Amino acid sequence: MNLFRNLFTSSIGRKFLMAVTGLVLVGFVTGHLVGNLQIFLPPDQINGYAHFLQGLGPLLWGIRLFLLACVAIHIWAAVVLTLESRAARGPESYGVKKWLRASVASRYMRMSGVVVLAFILYHLAHFTIGIPGDESYKSALPSVVLENDVREFGIPLAAAGTEVHDVYSMIFLGFANPIVSLFYIVAVGLLTVHLWHGTDSLFQTLGWRNARWADGLRKVVAIYCILYFLGNLAIPGAILTGLEEPAAGTTAAAELIAQR
Repeated sequence: MNLFRNLFTSSIGRKFLMAVTGLVLVGFVTGHLVGNLQIFLPPDQINGYAHFLQGLGPLLWGIRLFLLACVAIHIWAAVVLTLESRAARGPESYGVKKWLRASVASRYMRMSGVVVLAFILYHLAHFTIGIPGDESYKSALPSVVLENDVREFGIPLAAAGTEVHDVYSMIFLGFANPIVSLFYIVAVGLLTVHLWHGTDSLFQTLGWRNARWADGLRKVVAIYCILYFLGNLAIPGAILTGLEEPAAGTTAAAELIAQR
């Protein structure tokens, strides 16, 4: 009991909580990207994948609540640690020299965190609830029937003939809007900066980084963050530039043809 309480009452405990919840969220955003990249596959793939997730029912809501708790704890720990750090350093801590010595990622950590939170709320509203007046969501509401069995890493997700939501068209039409795509790209860029500094720091907090592995871990983090940003950039970038055309016969194709 004392150990659990110390996690929330001591600086070391709060740093540990921030690192662990950060690690969970890194895993989530990575999985989320892998799921979204299925937009480049036939529509059945991402529609079947989304249908499988929706079919988890209470388990899916349990995962959502767990992730929400991780976000809340992560933000709370970050705010408390920041206030403690400011109080301990005093006014002289804001000197120009110290600001210049800080990395770009660490200097903008708090700002990027706020923007990332706003982006998460907007992104969930846009692709889960729907933004009022945004026809890209409404037009994708009609269901479609899977033409093929859908598997993920050999695991069956949905069978041919299953009626599912047209998530493919919803994503495609959402990113066909330049404003939505621009906001997405900027937010993902800030999220990448946040991940860069945060992931590097959590290795230190969890004791996984030492003199022998420090440089190697930093390179791994850098490569991961660059690939993460490019992977997210590829989706709106390909749709906006026309490199990725909507599959024939989908709601997205019909909508875009009507707009032209």
